[in-house]
Amino acid sequence: MEGAFLLEVSRRIKEKRIEKKLTLQELADKSSVSKGLISQIENGRSIPSLPVMFSIIQSLEMDVGDFFKDLNLIEPTIILQKRDDYESFEKENTKGFNYQRIFTKSLQATTIDFVLLELLPDSHREEVYTEAFEFKYILSGQVDYLINGDIYSLSAGDSLFFDGRLPHVPKNKYQESCHMLIVYFFHQK
Repeated sequence: MEGAFLLEVSRRIKEKRIEKKLTLQELADKSSVSKGLISQIENGRSIPSLPVMFSIIQSLEMDVGDFFKDLNLIEPTIILQKRDDYESFEKENTKGFNYQRIFTKSLQATTIDFVLLELLPDSHREEVYTEAFEFKYILSGQVDYLINGDIYSLSAGDSLFFDGRLPHVPKNKYQESCHMLIVYFFHQK
């Protein structure tokens, strides 16, 4: 279990706890674990052992099968994150730190390349393929990304992750430049 699957498990635990109107402390007490551990699990910063996970699920008064039902076990090759969907989280013992998780992905050891791109209005190039996973974070402006025949419209604050081996090209049909941060995660041969 890793990457997007773990985040889904974390989100599902938090969602069910809130749905049951339980505080972190109440779920911790029912599960016989610390409040800090529940918080870390819900925020995707700790992986629970199977006994702890089953204890939490049982404390949420759920059947294990129902908890995992419809949980996506296959990681998508394209992940679109809209700014409004970023997950806010807190770290223990902090005040005034507003964290937002915009992207989490587990990959094997890889070469990573960070790039800033300014895409001018009406710029053009043919679709390309890269031997990398690509992460795009829109700093300002707007852009439409054509990936494998589908169009993804992005605005400042949105992010996109995809397998660069899919045919892709950004298109700026807007009146202002688009600035984006790009992170390439190159495949290991």
